Amino acid sequence: MLSKANKLVIKKIISLFSVVRGYNIPIIILAQYLSAVFILAPEQRALNVLLDFNLFILVFASGLTIASGYIINSFYDSKKDLINRPNKSMLDRLVSQKTKLNVYFTLNFIVALMALFVSWRAFLFFSVYIFLIWFYSHKIKKQPFIGNLMSAFLAVLPFFAILLYYYNQIPFEAIENYSNQLAVIFAHASFLFLLLLIREMIKDLENLKGDLANNYKTIPIVYGEKFSKNIISVLIIATVLPVYILIEIYDVGYMDTYFYGCLIVLLFFVLALQKATQKEQFLRLHNVLKFLIVAGVFCIVLINPSVLWHGKRLLHFM
Repeated sequence: MLSKANKLVIKKIISLFSVVRGYNIPIIILAQYLSAVFILAPEQRALNVLLDFNLFILVFASGLTIASGYIINSFYDSKKDLINRPNKSMLDRLVSQKTKLNVYFTLNFIVALMALFVSWRAFLFFSVYIFLIWFYSHKIKKQPFIGNLMSAFLAVLPFFAILLYYYNQIPFEAIENYSNQLAVIFAHASFLFLLLLIREMIKDLENLKGDLANNYKTIPIVYGEKFSKNIISVLIIATVLPVYILIEIYDVGYMDTYFYGCLIVLLFFVLALQKATQKEQFLRLHNVLKFLIVAGVFCIVLINPSVLWHGKRLLHFM
């Protein structure tokens, strides 16, 4: 039998795991590695990519930075979460605000050391990333439009750390030959960015009560639910563009099945969104988007690496 002290320690560990959303970090790490293997460095053996120590440092540092971001976000949102997520908030509050800040600064210090081990560019990147996360949580999050845009941008940013890592390895005279690959990468990033932006705006509809009580100036509060739904519908229509680019202009292998499926799901998503009025309905829509994002991570393996490097279109440009 565990003593009361040991039980309390376990509860606090679970609480901290909840605060940093430990269940999300492995998915982000997996997404970065799959992106490296199948999109960013398809000409390299998968084993070489997985055993790249500098890449491991960057991916691990990204995970720690995101974890620290969740901590500082929880620190500033503690009052709002009591209304929007009472059960999770009670679990999170087992860890004091002081402890959260101590863990936050410790994680950021570790990230800075790890990044410095790779290069001064990596150190600069993660220093800016950490600052932007804090600035978003402290100032920007409560603002309409810009808060949603910055949140989605920060979620995509870790993938650009990996992109810059491989881009810096390209000889200057060969950069022009990589333009096709970069276009594919940015099309993927644009699609992910739009899904994340839609998710952030759905969260505003879902958390309307807590945001209103804590003076958050979100889009549904400032401009109304109908306006917010219309903006989300426009963003969903906008996802057609990167999907068209990836399927029709560039060959992404069997992953085109995922994109076709996304478009079908998003069509029904728009219809359900227009009818949604209750928090539970917005929560279901939020979960649909999370499923699409996570499914997209696993579907990266459907890309045939040789398509990006030996397909007819790429050879035509090279």
